[in-house]
Amino acid sequence: MFPATQLRVGMTILFKGEPCKVTMVQHVTPGKGRGMVQSKLRNLKTGTGFENRFRSDEKIERAFLEQQEMEYLYNSENDYFFMNTETFEQISLSGEDLEGFVCYLIPNVRFKIEFYDGMPVGVEPPKVVEMRIVETAPELKGATATSSLKPATLETGLVVNVPPFVENGQLIRVDTTEGTYIERAKE
Repeated sequence: MFPATQLRVGMTILFKGEPCKVTMVQHVTPGKGRGMVQSKLRNLKTGTGFENRFRSDEKIERAFLEQQEMEYLYNSENDYFFMNTETFEQISLSGEDLEGFVCYLIPNVRFKIEFYDGMPVGVEPPKVVEMRIVETAPELKGATATSSLKPATLETGLVVNVPPFVENGQLIRVDTTEGTYIERAKE
């Protein structure tokens, strides 16, 4: 248990017996009365988001999640299949469960899947993935006056801006937190 003033974005707490991920925190101190913590929470079981205001002296219980490294295998329509790298057990997650990380799913990439009471409730992609460029404009010769970027479509359909010297078919490294180009990968 910890006081509401220590609530931070990304924490997983138990709210009315349900695991919830904290998506926004704002400390409010009115002119009169006690301070409070305004927060936005997302129920990990149902996926619904809601707001709640905690008193600053209110105690909050942290939810403990089990984290397993799982390897992405394949998808079938809107179901994405992962395998535990230690036990070889397989699970499937929907596109909604993956929280927008579908564009980083390439076979054999390892994600960290969070479980609460044996049920998958959260996903954490690797910090960097290597992906192949499917389509990008050719480099303009002599256009070196500006360091402009050009859009490139990757093998999963993700579009990132890349430097002009990057070409079709090249393998690049992409930052999954920002969705941006880092560098060319060694092949």
